[in-house]
Amino acid sequence: MGASLNEIKQRITSTKKTSQITKAMQMVSASKLTKSEAHSTQFQIYAEKVRELVTHIAKQQLTTIQGSDDFDELDFNSMLISRPVKKTGYIVITSDGGLVGGYNSSILKQMMTMLEKDHRAVDEYVMIAIGGVGADFFKARGINIAYELRHLSDQPSFEEVRKIVNLTTSMYQNEVFDELYVCYNHHVNSLTSQFRVEKMLPISGIDPEGATVYEQEYIFEPSKEVILNQLLPQYAESLIYGAIVDAKTAEHAAGMTAMKTATDNASNIIDDLTISYNRARQGAITQEITEIVGGAAALE
Repeated sequence: MGASLNEIKQRITSTKKTSQITKAMQMVSASKLTKSEAHSTQFQIYAEKVRELVTHIAKQQLTTIQGSDDFDELDFNSMLISRPVKKTGYIVITSDGGLVGGYNSSILKQMMTMLEKDHRAVDEYVMIAIGGVGADFFKARGINIAYELRHLSDQPSFEEVRKIVNLTTSMYQNEVFDELYVCYNHHVNSLTSQFRVEKMLPISGIDPEGATVYEQEYIFEPSKEVILNQLLPQYAESLIYGAIVDAKTAEHAAGMTAMKTATDNASNIIDDLTISYNRARQGAITQEITEIVGGAAALE
């Protein structure tokens, strides 16, 4: 019984140490989540302003494209034109490691389901991976990765993702693929995330009816078309970067939730072990008393 007591006591001690670690990791993730939410909010202000400007400048082209099937595509920016889809591009955003609950598994499971449903062969799509878990997952299944990006910071700056963002927009303009989707977990709140597939290219989510009307029109130099040719790639890049920021926020929320669950489970285990320890100790004391009484009775 003494060995059993020592064993239970050791398990309680080790579980308490684990609980301290998971509690600390929970607090770290909570701090990262707060910063990431603030970063995401600030970026949305910028993204909305860029969207407003693009909508205003591209209104005429958008209205013509949506109102007619017969137009000269050379007169319009390629990022606004839907062309026949021969190959699809996917940017899949996961984390670089574990300890984030079901964050990665939900993305990868739904991605594989979507690929099997929408494509008959691997040469029908181009895969771009952000995060080591996703990159390793696809490589293990024989899916070629056109480009991968690992070890993003907790609050990634645009400079960190500039290369992959510029690459994807260039690949679209060079017709490496004919449409681009970003697949990631969207941050809803600290307890909930939602798998999201967003079409980034061609740019199709802009409503020309929502264009801002100004009393005094802009003066464009050198021309509206030249400015739009520069602005549209930047707008597409901002959409992709916004998805990355959103996914990072969801990752921190998943990490915080996972560590909270681990801490709560550790507390429950400690409670159960404490009860077992007290019962074992009580049994040992009872046995010792019985032996003492029995020995005293034998001496009478």
